Amino acid sequence: MTTIRDRDPMTTTPTPQLAGSVPEEKVRRWTTLSRSGIFGVTAALIVLIAVMAFIAPYFWSVNNLLEVVRQVSAIAIIAAGGTFVILTSGIDLSVGSALGLTAMVAIVLANANAPAIVCVLAAILVGAVVGAINGVFIARFALPAFIVTLAALTYIRGFVYVGTGGTTLVPKSVDYAWIGQGNLFGIPVAAIVMVVVYIVGWFVLERTVFGRQVYAIGGNAQAARLSGIPVRRVVFFVYVISGICAGIAGVIVSARLESAVPDLGSGYELNAIAAIVLGGTSLIGGRGSLIGTLVGALFIAVLSNGMTLLNVQSFYQQIIMGAVILAAVFIDRIRRRNEPQH
Repeated sequence: MTTIRDRDPMTTTPTPQLAGSVPEEKVRRWTTLSRSGIFGVTAALIVLIAVMAFIAPYFWSVNNLLEVVRQVSAIAIIAAGGTFVILTSGIDLSVGSALGLTAMVAIVLANANAPAIVCVLAAILVGAVVGAINGVFIARFALPAFIVTLAALTYIRGFVYVGTGGTTLVPKSVDYAWIGQGNLFGIPVAAIVMVVVYIVGWFVLERTVFGRQVYAIGGNAQAARLSGIPVRRVVFFVYVISGICAGIAGVIVSARLESAVPDLGSGYELNAIAAIVLGGTSLIGGRGSLIGTLVGALFIAVLSNGMTLLNVQSFYQQIIMGAVILAAVFIDRIRRRNEPQH
């Protein structure tokens, strides 16, 4: 007999052939989406877009919409990886610093005339290593995720300052700049990368054994362990996924700016967490979706872009974004309080 432990966590889940199973599955997913609050944040996004279009007419210009899409790509990709982590009741505060580190690595290699593919793959590999280090401390040594990733946020940022010398790195040319600046059939390449990340992430979460294990661990880690799920291995890999996403985001941001600055990515982790929670993923794990995370990221991006168009000073923007993060956590608390008890 094959148990959950014996299966490859990345293999797809067999589709049940029982009569009536498909409608029941559709009802279950619809109910899950309803409880996650995705419809509420989608409605809020539509209202926000309407308000911004009314008070800032330039919002609907093609150039501005393309800029919004480029801006949301990095945050959304980081939030995609963060969704895996939070679904297991974890947290990753290091992704902003990891973005800065991976961007620095890509720019340093570009300055050394390395091929574009080497710059990109090296950045993603560094992101994966950062995630793996976090995963080892959290999964193997059972250290609190908050402490481990908070420490990583600090020491990784230190590495970035050492690597950049505390100054902005501007290479003569960035061969992979098209990833952050170019368009394909009129669509920003960064947005295409973002969509690919979300499609792959959705498939992994919704159509593989590994994805079901992620949800099970977030729902009840002890029960998941007793049922044969390799909890440590799954937790390790969700942090690797988060690191990979930070690496991809680092490539996009450095490609867009064609430079790397010491504080690049600072604060991205908070915006990503806000997007995840606004999208309906519970901070205690076990419930959420990547679709909701994407909508939450769009909400954050539209709000930020609208404030910029309205010439809202940066420190007021920080106050507003902080309020949004607090509201997101508060909404999550209300959702959990109103959930039916079993």
